[in-house]
Amino acid sequence: MASSGSGYDLSSSTFSPDGRIFQVEYAAKAVENAGTALGLRCRDGVVLCVEKPLPSRMLVARNTGRRVHTVDEHAGVAITGFVSDGRQIVNRARDEASSYDETYGIKIPPHVLASRLSSYVHYFTLHGALRPFGASCLVAAYDPSAKKHSLHMIEPSGVSYEYFGAAAGRGRQPARTEMEKLAINPKTAGGGGDGGGGEG
Repeated sequence: MASSGSGYDLSSSTFSPDGRIFQVEYAAKAVENAGTALGLRCRDGVVLCVEKPLPSRMLVARNTGRRVHTVDEHAGVAITGFVSDGRQIVNRARDEASSYDETYGIKIPPHVLASRLSSYVHYFTLHGALRPFGASCLVAAYDPSAKKHSLHMIEPSGVSYEYFGAAAGRGRQPARTEMEKLAINPKTAGGGGDGGGGEG
């Protein structure tokens, strides 16, 4: 079947004969070529790290191309890929968090925030007039009602999963390999696992 776009890559709403959506694959490739972002869930929080490549030594590093953003008091997002696309996802996350707080009077639970963001990202893969986001994001948040932290990764296709450790970008494979060596499956005081997620 068609292994290159050959006309099927003109729209994100067109499947190729072998069931692929090339525009989404191209967006994922943009993320693979970008700086690395990783997240690691610990017992008492989530650590988010990003590689911030600077295209010129003349840029002021601390003010340029921010890749870790605060969404609310209890949530943050790390982005990789096209920074401008990632900023739009961050802005949507802030809107969702604010709206949820105004409507229900409580902070948005992490799984709800991740679900709403993944639906938003997925929407951009459904219409020919839109293009998929060339960014992946790691959503770290604390759920006060469940008293637990969580880490979700949202891919350009709109897929979202919860992880103990996740990585995206150019160095994702070495980062995953190193995280797998750690004991990142948190245990409760009784020795049992606390469920949720898997390896990034």
